[in-house]
Amino acid sequence: MHHPILRVAAWGVFAALAGCAAVRPAGVVQAPWEQRVTQLQQAHGWRLDGRAAAALGQQGWQASLDWRQAGAASEVHLAGPFGAGAVLLRLGPDGLSLNGAPPSEAVAEQLQDRLGFDLPLANLRYWLLGVPDPSLPFELTRNDQDRAQTLDQAGWNISYDRYMADRGDLLPQRLVLRRADARVRVAIDHWEDFK
Repeated sequence: MHHPILRVAAWGVFAALAGCAAVRPAGVVQAPWEQRVTQLQQAHGWRLDGRAAAALGQQGWQASLDWRQAGAASEVHLAGPFGAGAVLLRLGPDGLSLNGAPPSEAVAEQLQDRLGFDLPLANLRYWLLGVPDPSLPFELTRNDQDRAQTLDQAGWNISYDRYMADRGDLLPQRLVLRRADARVRVAIDHWEDFK
């Protein structure tokens, strides 16, 4: 015959364990940071859809964001910035192009003039994944889920406000980039085609 107090204690333990299990999203594997950062830095391809908002002093813009990464090539669609329709940026080994024009130094200067600051596209492909660019020195703090909380790299400070469960991992959902008086907020609605 089971003692009623033991039954109550056992149910209390099960309830506590169930509560602990609910803290981590279902299907998320807690791989060590050193393993995760290397895997994410070497990710061959991915796509995200979301929104971006940038501010420089009192000036600013908002846009929908569609980022496609294929190896070393980044393709960034911004719809609605600069009071215009859509902007297509392509960054690859041969340089940066704007709206299908051939890559050139003038494109980077034109983009910087429009924004008021140099947008770190080459670094962003890593920062959006919640990891540092492996080619540059950095300082990083991690949150209690062993994900990046703050990252300082290339003169920028990146704060990771929220993560979302995706394909057995937690990927950034909201981040803020700051440098001097420039601020860029990115809200990611979903990730796709992660390889």
